[in-house]
Amino acid sequence: MEGVQNSEAALRISFFLGILVVVALWELVAPRRSNMHSRWIRWPSNLGIMALNTIMLRLFSPIAAVTIATSASNISWGFFNQLELPLWFEVVLAIILLDAAIYFQHRLFHAVPVLWKSHRMHHTDIDFDVSTGGRFHPVEIILSTLIKLSAVFLLGASPIAVIFFEIMLNATAMFNHGNVRLPIGVDGILRLFIVTPDMHRVHHSVITSETDSNFGFNLPWWDHMFGTYLAQPEEGHTGMTIGINGFRKPIDHRLDKMLMQPLKKDDAWARDNAIKISRKSNMDKKQEI
Repeated sequence: MEGVQNSEAALRISFFLGILVVVALWELVAPRRSNMHSRWIRWPSNLGIMALNTIMLRLFSPIAAVTIATSASNISWGFFNQLELPLWFEVVLAIILLDAAIYFQHRLFHAVPVLWKSHRMHHTDIDFDVSTGGRFHPVEIILSTLIKLSAVFLLGASPIAVIFFEIMLNATAMFNHGNVRLPIGVDGILRLFIVTPDMHRVHHSVITSETDSNFGFNLPWWDHMFGTYLAQPEEGHTGMTIGINGFRKPIDHRLDKMLMQPLKKDDAWARDNAIKISRKSNMDKKQEI
């Protein structure tokens, strides 16, 4: 276990890059849907924001979650440090509780307007593929890191549990954003235990009610428990529109423009969807008549 802790950063980076490459190749062999734009337009910015966030965290937030976990253990702080549990059980339970914290954090970033301003950059990607899994604004990354560190400290999660959780979170973020095709039966079984690409793609729909569903990143259970689960998009996976209506021009996905998105006041997303919902409602009424 000590060896795992000492190589924590290397493990996380290795799993992250490994899953990134595997899913990217999978997308080439068996894509779920056709992309709106070439990877050459989106990927430089998406990979660029990943690199920027990695450098920024190393410079401005050098305290890793595993360091916080070790400190909590040393002073016997937090929920798990008050109990005598088998290590394997503590690791499993800690991962589940930390995943729940990420679920509620995600909902918070959708519900609070000032937080949504930074989070929406993740949603403005007009295509959905593995590179979207790392497309987060630096402001959101900092806030998310602070929330995660607080959750680790309050829970008193063991360092090994935190390492496994970090690896799982990175790996599943790459997987469930993949533009990959899975047999319907396989997807149905997998989404009982893990968020699948088809499940998470619904969350990236331009339709507001679909965007406000399927918040889970790793475990799908929280969406079922708290009423935010939506099985399929209204227009189907190949027909649905990805992104936000106010950010659909190629220039919007240039790195400098992406970094400035939280400052844009006109959130056309809500307005355009209100119009779309209104039109659909009127069509339904005509059909009833």
